[in-house]
Amino acid sequence: MNITFIIASFVAVLATIMAITRYNLIHALLYLVISFLSIAIVFFVLGAPFVAALEIIVYAGAIVVLIIFVIMMLNLKEESVEQERIWFSRKVILGPSILSIVLLGELIYILLSHETTALTTQAVDAKSVGLSLYGPYIIGVELSGLLLMSGVVGAYHLGRQKKKVQHRFLENQTT
Repeated sequence: MNITFIIASFVAVLATIMAITRYNLIHALLYLVISFLSIAIVFFVLGAPFVAALEIIVYAGAIVVLIIFVIMMLNLKEESVEQERIWFSRKVILGPSILSIVLLGELIYILLSHETTALTTQAVDAKSVGLSLYGPYIIGVELSGLLLMSGVVGAYHLGRQKKKVQHRFLENQTT
């Protein structure tokens, strides 16, 4: 399992660097999903399957959907769709595909290996997770919600500013 941890860690770091350095939001989102999935594999290898499942459900699922909603709120026009179609070529998808194949190979290796490790931890139910989140970690939960809300409001504001500038440009063209 040590080699699985090392490969998943390497994929996570590489995918995160690629997500940070991409200028196109969709390309960065693809690398971010790969990063979240590889972090979930790291958690699973370390003996925390519940945290790995939360990583996939919350981050790779909910955060990606939130980003897609923000993109939809920006109300991109048809020329933006055409530009995205040009950007989304086989060359672009090659990086995330290679990283996904590496993660799939690791997952198959984990499932087919006959090494079993006994988990020394106790099962954590949803009630205790909820009590922890809204007990001693309430400030972190509230700050995360505030951060997500400010990101949505900021994206909406940026989208409206772009629409106002385009509207003024069209008014100037007609006069």
